[in-house]
Amino acid sequence: MAILCQDNSSRPGNTREMLDLISRHVTDRSARGIATTISRLVSSGELALGTRLPTVRDLSKTLGVSPTTVGEAWRALADIGAIETLGRNGSFVRQPTGPGAPRRYRRVVADPDNRGHFPLDLSTGTPDARLLPDLGPALARVSSQSLTSSYLDHAVLPELETALRARWPFAPDEITVVDGAMDALDRVAQVVVHLGDRVVVEHPTFPPLLDLLEQIGAEVIGVSLDDEGMLVDQLSEALRLDPVAVFLQPRAQNPTGITMTPRRAEAIARAISASKHGGDVVIVEDDHSGDIARGALASIGHHLPGQTVHIRSFSKSHGPDLRLAAVGGVGSVIATAANRRLLGPGWSSRILQAVLLELLDDRTTVDALARARDEYAARRRAFAEVLQDNGVTTTGNDGINLWVHVADERSALVTLAAQGIGAAPGEPFMVNGAGEYPAAIRLTVGLVGVDDDAEKVALAVAAAARLESSARRGPR
Repeated sequence: MAILCQDNSSRPGNTREMLDLISRHVTDRSARGIATTISRLVSSGELALGTRLPTVRDLSKTLGVSPTTVGEAWRALADIGAIETLGRNGSFVRQPTGPGAPRRYRRVVADPDNRGHFPLDLSTGTPDARLLPDLGPALARVSSQSLTSSYLDHAVLPELETALRARWPFAPDEITVVDGAMDALDRVAQVVVHLGDRVVVEHPTFPPLLDLLEQIGAEVIGVSLDDEGMLVDQLSEALRLDPVAVFLQPRAQNPTGITMTPRRAEAIARAISASKHGGDVVIVEDDHSGDIARGALASIGHHLPGQTVHIRSFSKSHGPDLRLAAVGGVGSVIATAANRRLLGPGWSSRILQAVLLELLDDRTTVDALARARDEYAARRRAFAEVLQDNGVTTTGNDGINLWVHVADERSALVTLAAQGIGAAPGEPFMVNGAGEYPAAIRLTVGLVGVDDDAEKVALAVAAAARLESSARRGPR
């Protein structure tokens, strides 16, 4: 909807006052820095909806930058719907709507050489259906139960909530159930993060999370990882920028497979507590692998329960079509997200919740999950060993994915595609830019079993990983 031109002389003043307001807050004179400053001023209310912005020429002169730089900032703001440009009538602040397409996610699932379906697609990040527990007996038991179906019933089955609380890594204020980990991230982010806010994430990290934060209009700060989790010194630097939230994956981090150690969790909690506005930071933990992760869960919530929101997904462990994840922690965040959900789907299917409840304590299911954990670990270890024996570096030791360093991403992807093997490109996972991290691809090696000739596949990946780009190789 177009914003009507109107007299904004009362907000925040005339053009000179507007220019002064913006210039006082701009600390980074790049296009991104200018766009982020405008976003924060909109989010804080200092630039109200309908406010007419300075011209590109006036702002570029005030900031001492080129009109092209300001023009790029204006285009970035228009892309997320934060401003609307009406030609000669000027540019106006509007309610942000976010960009349309999840560009990073689409890159992960794209076919690099337009070859269509891969005989062996390792780009998916999905569990092996052969290792999922049998839902049949649980479905049969639930079908014989008499479940209430009133719109006024509690969103979470009381028995399931009790079972989840008993399994939670800390005592949550509130707990609810939503439709998978990504749904949980979306609903929590919509409550915690607003236009122009700074948010800390792992680098590299899950592309749909970056797409989500981009749509909200947040400024994302990437913090690198080592074998124990987020680097504390980098996190401390990021915390000086007053982020509103820290998003992390405590185990089987996607894409790297790194599981955070208890020692690192404690150090991260100390760094947050020691920061200037640390008490206002919300920690969002995405335990997406859940019961198929081999590593022990180290939660920041053990140290900062009043600031942590923990997400536990059951999709990879119990079945993607269950579409269930539990969210528990900070009461105000969970309650707000649950209340907003009442205006949409309302609740996750109580029938599916009852199935999950049956599965949680079912001995056959528990045994099946234990076998799946062992099998995934064995597959990952065997695949990584072949790569390492052939001079190819991998990271982490947990989960179904393997982060493989390559000489050239494009060459590796196309070479594997020619052999019928799909892989996810590494660039969409990068937060700080691909140039600040070795080129890599992500492989869901949890899908490669004995029957798939795992060693042959690993050798093909090793050969593709060592290929340099054709530009570097030069003409033959």
